[in-house]
Amino acid sequence: MTSQLAIDPYLKVIFSEDKSIAYLEFTKFDEEFECTAEQLEGFLRTQGLSHGIDSMILQQISSQPEAYTLDKAIVAQGQKPVNGIDGRIEYTVSFDDVGRRPLETQDGKVDYKELVQLNNVRKGQMIGKKIDPLPGEDGISVTGEPIPYKPGKEARFKVGKNIVLNPEHTVIYAALDGMISLTEKSKINVFPVYEVNGDIDYHTGNIDFVGTVVIRGNVLSNFRVKASGDIRIVGGVEGAELEAGGSIEITGGVIGYHKGLVKAAVNVKSSFIQDGNVEAGEAVIVSQSIMHSNVRAGKTIVCNGPKGLIVGGQLQAGETVVARTIGNSSFTVTDIEVGVLPELRNQLGVLRKELKTHVENLEKTEKALHLLDQLASAGQLGSDKLALRIKLSATKKSQLREHDEIKESIWEIERTLEESAKAKVEVIHTIFGGSKVVIGRYTKYIKDTSERVSFTYDDGDIVMVSNH
Repeated sequence: MTSQLAIDPYLKVIFSEDKSIAYLEFTKFDEEFECTAEQLEGFLRTQGLSHGIDSMILQQISSQPEAYTLDKAIVAQGQKPVNGIDGRIEYTVSFDDVGRRPLETQDGKVDYKELVQLNNVRKGQMIGKKIDPLPGEDGISVTGEPIPYKPGKEARFKVGKNIVLNPEHTVIYAALDGMISLTEKSKINVFPVYEVNGDIDYHTGNIDFVGTVVIRGNVLSNFRVKASGDIRIVGGVEGAELEAGGSIEITGGVIGYHKGLVKAAVNVKSSFIQDGNVEAGEAVIVSQSIMHSNVRAGKTIVCNGPKGLIVGGQLQAGETVVARTIGNSSFTVTDIEVGVLPELRNQLGVLRKELKTHVENLEKTEKALHLLDQLASAGQLGSDKLALRIKLSATKKSQLREHDEIKESIWEIERTLEESAKAKVEVIHTIFGGSKVVIGRYTKYIKDTSERVSFTYDDGDIVMVSNH
């Protein structure tokens, strides 16, 4: 029988990065090699293994070693750590307007009162509370040491206007009576509400309001409505200018006459858009049709109602366009572009430069503080140096906060660009010839009418796949 020392030169142990798995590998092999499972276990223990050794595999290796000479075998497995669960914000109000429908009365008329009283809150009302992250559980390595778990991230409030926090920063409240509005980067705001019972015309003039605007009427051509929060219109919009820091909702639709602009930092929802110019930071959601219009959305354009028709014009979305029907039997040129985020790529470049500068400045601050700390421990810190130390400590705190904010912005953009790599045009029913699909830098002209298809980018080309 081969002695323990005699088998050692034939074998080596390889660990996974976190030491939760150990592999046994033959470094050489000849026909004279033989061993017992006990000898193999003894070898493993000399290599520091003490937990999760698989005696069955050791038995198999000892009885048929030649079968294991070409590849490494798992001989021990520890316990992987269970990572902590991220904290979250639990809201006491709903931010989701999807699925809300105006009330329909018995005679078939629609009552829009319910629609324009969304997300109203009173001063002092609790809006949300922070739920702490849950701890995880350490794992055990094959060498018997703990493998630390990754703690859950703490949730952070994205506080906008007229929101107050409790002293512990765990609960947010409304600072005034108003309407909750989500603005850019999901900031939560409570804005006062300005209501107009009628049309925006020469009687009212233009509106520029630091809050949410509700209009129970139409916005006529050449007039302008600007709001820091949301704009909600129980009526239609003609060739007017609308600009919202939050979202815009139009129950009657947009007839733009190829002038004016409907622009929201978050979402635009409308029953139809005709000859209009519409821009949204996130989504444009249309229930009926988009005709001969220029529409841009940071993430998605959706027009998938029972009619769900897009004809003519140019649509651009960062990620996806979903429509029931694109184009028509007259081969009207309809231009659909997805994965269009050049401004984000530019912004990412600027932020990375900023981050580099911040890191350099932070290092300088830390070096200066370290020097002052050494002087303090030697009792050589004069009053002028003490003042400088206090100032530098405040600077460091501020730099760390800004550093975290830039990193978070970079992470958000990188995630968005990653999602845009999955850019897609989805056709629920029909796409007609004459349409044009653009994904990033690539273009596909649609010659033949197709049904239930999607267009995605794959290996330097736009491919059409069936949705069946």
